[in-house]
Amino acid sequence: MSPDDAALRALQSAWQQLPGCDADAVLFLGAQPAPFWPEAATPQWRRVQPFRPWAEALSAQGFEVQPECPQPLRAARVLVLAPRQRQWARALMAQAVRAAVPGGVVLAAAGNQAGGRSLADDLAALAGPVQGLARHHARAVWTAAPADARIDAGLLQAWCALDAPAPNRAGYISRAGLFAAEAVDAGSALLAAVLPADLRGEVADLGAGWGYLACAALARSPGITGMDLYEADARALEPARANLARVRPDLRPGLHWHDVARGLPRRYDAIVCNPPFHAGRDGRPALGQAFIDAAAGGLHAHGQLWLVANRHLPYEATLHRRFGQVRPVRETRGFKVFRAAEPRA
Repeated sequence: MSPDDAALRALQSAWQQLPGCDADAVLFLGAQPAPFWPEAATPQWRRVQPFRPWAEALSAQGFEVQPECPQPLRAARVLVLAPRQRQWARALMAQAVRAAVPGGVVLAAAGNQAGGRSLADDLAALAGPVQGLARHHARAVWTAAPADARIDAGLLQAWCALDAPAPNRAGYISRAGLFAAEAVDAGSALLAAVLPADLRGEVADLGAGWGYLACAALARSPGITGMDLYEADARALEPARANLARVRPDLRPGLHWHDVARGLPRRYDAIVCNPPFHAGRDGRPALGQAFIDAAAGGLHAHGQLWLVANRHLPYEATLHRRFGQVRPVRETRGFKVFRAAEPRA
């Protein structure tokens, strides 16, 4: 059982202990698809999920999904599947408390190794006394006596602000919970250092995050006339827009909330990529291989791919299968950079 499955099952167990309410008046932050969720989970629930593959899975089940919490919105029950990153988890808890109607209930859950042990303290600090349970290597907690008078208004405001885009240590705009949110990751920095200065035409950054590689490519290659960013986490798109505007204010980038593993909708002259190899918290090298396939299918015949990966990841066979020319560019103790050209169908 994955940490997310464990948390979902704990959330289900806790839900069954709550007093009855209008089953449709529910907001679910961090919603994920789960075949074992109770029958009370109706299509009328408001579900929020910024990660595109999970959002698409929920949509396939007939549920309406939004990438961000709609404002203003009030609900009798607010559920939170808390992420591992502490600041983002606190921001979601604050959003949940703010969205709950007077007398409503906030119910949150997380795996024990993913922040579950701190949930009770955080929710109690925001909204007063809580109840809780431990199930399936996860914990669920809920507000026991919700009332506006018990809410710490100052802490609520401060924790809601944790989700706002803000400068990180590298001077770029980022956001809590994004990949390498606080600083440039070593792999992307290595790739940026070897990017050529003669990239031209339409370029794409796959798995762009808050836009570091796209910024690096634009800064090095003035011949780039268009830049599209593809990112599965919708929360990264606004920080990316802000970062690119500082590098090339004359250029209007395309920002796409998109699962790259499904392929690309058009072709490019060049692609830069530091592909993910995790889905949620589970390691999946096949995800990076799917990014290579998408890049090969998304390049013009003259196009080139610049890719960085952790040294241990088995990407060479996929690169040689999808490209006629594959050249190692640089290798360090932890990473490897490739330039690939002559894409194959």
